[in-house]
Amino acid sequence: MAAVVAPDAAAIADGAAFERPGFVRQTASDRPGVAQPVPVRDIPVQPWGPILLAALVMTALLLGGWEAYWRAFGATPGYRNSNGAWAEQRRRIDSGEGGRTVLIGSSRVLFDVQLPVWERITGERPIQLAMEGTSPVPVLEDLAADPNFTGRLLVGVAPDIFFTGFAYRGDIVPFYHQEGPSKRSGHWLSRHLLEPLFAFDDPDFALGTVVRRQAWPPRPGLEDHVSVRKLMVMQEPDRNAHMWRKLETDPAYRALARSIWAQRFNGPPPHGLDTPQKLQAAIDTQIARAATAIATLRARGVQVLFVRPPSTGPYYAFEQRVLPRARTWDVLLQRTGAPGIHFEDYPQLQGYTQPEWSHLSASEAIRFTNALVPIIRREYWRKPKPVVDTIPADDISAPR
Repeated sequence: MAAVVAPDAAAIADGAAFERPGFVRQTASDRPGVAQPVPVRDIPVQPWGPILLAALVMTALLLGGWEAYWRAFGATPGYRNSNGAWAEQRRRIDSGEGGRTVLIGSSRVLFDVQLPVWERITGERPIQLAMEGTSPVPVLEDLAADPNFTGRLLVGVAPDIFFTGFAYRGDIVPFYHQEGPSKRSGHWLSRHLLEPLFAFDDPDFALGTVVRRQAWPPRPGLEDHVSVRKLMVMQEPDRNAHMWRKLETDPAYRALARSIWAQRFNGPPPHGLDTPQKLQAAIDTQIARAATAIATLRARGVQVLFVRPPSTGPYYAFEQRVLPRARTWDVLLQRTGAPGIHFEDYPQLQGYTQPEWSHLSASEAIRFTNALVPIIRREYWRKPKPVVDTIPADDISAPR
């Protein structure tokens, strides 16, 4: 075998090519102390203008097809319930609006309490800080730690979320405190240039999400669990939202939403809540956290009111079986000393249409808010503001 001869320093200095029989080029180990040469390849002349134009046309066609597909499915453009949107509303408290009414909770407060209705009745439009699938306790603690907040606070209670501490969107509070200029500008661009224009700009319609939920063959280790699908529409930038009407008009989609909830009713308890002792410990922990935060708020003069929105059917039966009122709601009011409105105690808060058992339909949310707000004003938050006409149940988007 012939010996490999390293090139001399003069050849390297002159830019001579490295040669090694049987190989494209020498490796770094063949030339200790010598820098690896940078490969150079000529770029052939191409019609770059037409290529760019063809790429743009193909992109536009693909995006147009994707948009048309989801519009045919029933989607419409709307604002995304992003962390940036939540932070924008949270920032209002620290920007001079700390004396306003604030709503926190999970999706039932987000879907069921309509801001235009509240504003029409009271003359004030609340700040909506509820977040789907997420316990309001961390937000409650964040507001308690903020001396700028001196207003009134409505806390929604969905038993399976509030008393377990479940937080599907648990990063919203840290996001608000860590949000920088780049994230703010990204949210601004999205809200003004994408969200009001494109129906496909929704996490449920993202390509990766669509691919993952296809009917793939079962494989070992693959979780057999269907994620929650799109349930709401957010058509106003201050996060006023309501149920997506597809749940009312499409029986197949409604059945899908119900089957997803049924996974929770019929499946094993989640890790950490799989024994009565663990569940009770979680309940006690969440109530204790809420009591501490509310004591701080009340010392600052903030009025706090709990609200338990309605649920029905198998969802309500599940809540009654796993998290009965006597072990959760009643104890919460007793330990916090805060008042509460439970739908079971008011005939006008019962008997609503809830297509997938957990949330009110769009028109029913208006009727519910029309019934809820007068109770709050009459029994809890008396304020000398004139009460005006309520919004008809068929007007879901009254102007601000």
